[in-house]
Amino acid sequence: MIEDYRLDPNLAKIRIVLVETSHPGNIGAVARAMKNMGLSQLVLVNPKEYPSQVASARASSAADVLNDAKVVDSLEQALEGVQIAFGASARLRKVSWPQLDVRQTAKVALQTITADATAEVALVFGREDSGLSNAELDLCNYLSHIPSNPAYSSLNISAAVQVFAYECLMATEIKSVHSNGYRHQLATSDQLEGFYDHLYQALQDIEFLDPAKNARFMRRMRRLFNRAQLDVKEIDILRGVMSAAQRKVGLASKDDRDV
Repeated sequence: MIEDYRLDPNLAKIRIVLVETSHPGNIGAVARAMKNMGLSQLVLVNPKEYPSQVASARASSAADVLNDAKVVDSLEQALEGVQIAFGASARLRKVSWPQLDVRQTAKVALQTITADATAEVALVFGREDSGLSNAELDLCNYLSHIPSNPAYSSLNISAAVQVFAYECLMATEIKSVHSNGYRHQLATSDQLEGFYDHLYQALQDIEFLDPAKNARFMRRMRRLFNRAQLDVKEIDILRGVMSAAQRKVGLASKDDRDV
């Protein structure tokens, strides 16, 4: 089970700000998206309906994020104490704001937080129907967007928050996130050389490889398996397969006992 990312000091300093959200279900869905990715700071600017049973139902098990949400009257209040604010928008405006895509946004956000122990950042999302106004974007340091189909770039607000929150999580150094729970040990150079020697001999034993006619073959095999970055278990499996093939032709490998 993956640990509670809200305990990560970097993620705890990322503030999700929703401006004048009209549907309470979207607020609940945003809370759920945040908790999925380890974010906990939710600030609501003039929500049309909050608190709400609909929001609570959509939040599912993220009631703590929803119940701790701060409600304010203006975006200026929502951004108090923030070092950098990113205004999320599907529309790239005629006025040229500094622009970042969602992955760049997460990288800058985490770099800002890690460089200053007191820093906080905000990801600001606008209304469901019209997004953020130009005046509201003036309060942000960057215009941030999610690259998408140019013919249909609009995302539901909770989906947009989910994408930004995911990228923030992936920008952290939490090892269990990047390994996806699969802990493997890459094969050493000695283990790889043993594998290549075994492969070379096995392919001759089963009469697949004639060294006199395939001078470059093993170099190609090395390139193939080096790209795969074999781990220890994979080496064992492949050598087991080769040993089985050798036994079928009555030529047990001298390395068979080591597999």
